[in-house]
Amino acid sequence: MTARPTFPAMDPATRLEHLEARLAARMAAGLSERAAAVPHDVGERLRIGRERALNAARQRRQARERVPAAALAGRGAGALAFGPGGLWRGLVAALPLLVLVLGLALIQHWISRERVLAAAEIDASLLSDDLPPAAWADPGFREFLRAPKP
Repeated sequence: MTARPTFPAMDPATRLEHLEARLAARMAAGLSERAAAVPHDVGERLRIGRERALNAARQRRQARERVPAAALAGRGAGALAFGPGGLWRGLVAALPLLVLVLGLALIQHWISRERVLAAAEIDASLLSDDLPPAAWADPGFREFLRAPKP
């Protein structure tokens, strides 16, 4: 069983960067060991790609270090209400939700209206029929309707 490495007291971001650097070093060492078995032209292309990736990572890290933390803190939810044009952005972001809610309300209204119209049509046909409404309440009449026609 291997012992876990202990880290000096450092904040989680620094610790994460340290672990990422160790992982990158191990991966680079493993790739370097296996590079001898690769043909020369493929090895050169891999080396150039590795250099480009390292340069891009350095540039990202330098760009991250140049941006102050206070500037990044203002980009959260507070920027929606207090930033320039934040109120309009908030309204535009809420517009699809408003359209969805209104659409669902319209569909519910239409369905309930259709149900009422269908019930009204049945009531109108019952009331305009030759039979009195009391006949429909008679259990014997219901059995007469269920019985097969001769």
